[in-house]
Amino acid sequence: MVGATTDGEHHEQSDALDRAGLRHVVAVLSIVQIVSWGVLYYTFAALQSSITADTGWSSVAVTGAFSLSQVVAGGVGIWVGRHIDDVGPRAVMTAASLVAIPGVTTMALAPNLAVFYIGWVLTGVAMAGTLYPPAFAALTHWGGARRVRALTTLTLVAGLSSTVFAPLASALDDWLGWRQAYFVLLASLILITIPLHWWGLNRPWRGAHPTTHDRTVAAVDRKQDAAATARSSPFRLLTLANALAALAVFGVIINLVPMLVEQGMSRNLAALALGLGGLGQVIGRLGYARFAAGTTVTSRGVIVLAAVAITTASLALAPDSAELLIVLGMLLGLARGLYTLVQATAITDRWGPTSYGTLNGILTAPALASSAVAPFAGAALAELLGSYAAAFLVLAGLAGVATLLMLGATPRIGTTSGLNAASPTTTTGR
Repeated sequence: MVGATTDGEHHEQSDALDRAGLRHVVAVLSIVQIVSWGVLYYTFAALQSSITADTGWSSVAVTGAFSLSQVVAGGVGIWVGRHIDDVGPRAVMTAASLVAIPGVTTMALAPNLAVFYIGWVLTGVAMAGTLYPPAFAALTHWGGARRVRALTTLTLVAGLSSTVFAPLASALDDWLGWRQAYFVLLASLILITIPLHWWGLNRPWRGAHPTTHDRTVAAVDRKQDAAATARSSPFRLLTLANALAALAVFGVIINLVPMLVEQGMSRNLAALALGLGGLGQVIGRLGYARFAAGTTVTSRGVIVLAAVAITTASLALAPDSAELLIVLGMLLGLARGLYTLVQATAITDRWGPTSYGTLNGILTAPALASSAVAPFAGAALAELLGSYAAAFLVLAGLAGVATLLMLGATPRIGTTSGLNAASPTTTTGR
């Protein structure tokens, strides 16, 4: 019901941290996001060509293993979201960091493709519990009225992950080889993320309160409201738009280095260009608050997805100029940085914070599946069409379709189905 304050919202407010507590959690999550994204995701983008050259496995087979990890992350992520709603992020994020150890180790030692794929399956489980969705759920719950600023800060800092880890992974590859490079980076993940998840996220969570009959009934009501929201047309359109956008965005990210090499860049310069795209993300997030204040929830989604489509097409059509390609990569990073925050606030801007973990898990699962298919699809399209530039044009078209779908992805004001649907405070820019 519009304007209603649910039991879930009372808990959200009672568990919201004070400024000092929230700053502490944001700092913890920012550090672990930089390292987790860097080791589990962006390192592969920088090393995939070396893996292919060293092993003799095809680029399609290698990216297929990475894609499988994203499928696994999407499926496990639904459970992760529900679990965080119930008990909080501390245990699940710590456990996920532990799972990364056998995952990366198996992948880095793999003597054949089968073992390589097994390693990436385990790494996918680790991704589900360590990357943005669980961190967003934590800050949405603990941030209270300050959650948007907390989310912006997190993504602003974490956006530097590719800037740090893509060139670092490339340098370690030159020095030690891709297998040893992974082991060095895994050591940083073990030493940093596991203790920070366990001790840094030890904060009160509503699921830790004693269960009473009233709270049990309220929990059932929240689950029913979440199910109704997930079945609504705006939610389905939003989910489809996110899935197509993820296919375009991550198809470009993972295939950007080989695309730039195809254009005549050296591998190290292409890796640097990928890292500078991360700097573009940071710039975009710095301006998100002002951008959000001047747009509605619908218009900002449309604007950002249109920017993704245009910059992706521009990369495909640009002349062979290293400087121009790097600038376009940074502009794409800027759009990508804005879109991360558009996606992070998509649930609360439309339906409020209640059951955020559950709904965000459902929303992001197809997007994670798309991001899983994206590296494989990008490489396969390049092979089929004869160039990465042609593949990027197809990906730009998918982003254009997502832009059109986003137009219908906002609940009508006054609807009573779902969670806090379309109240004026959640549909306008902040």
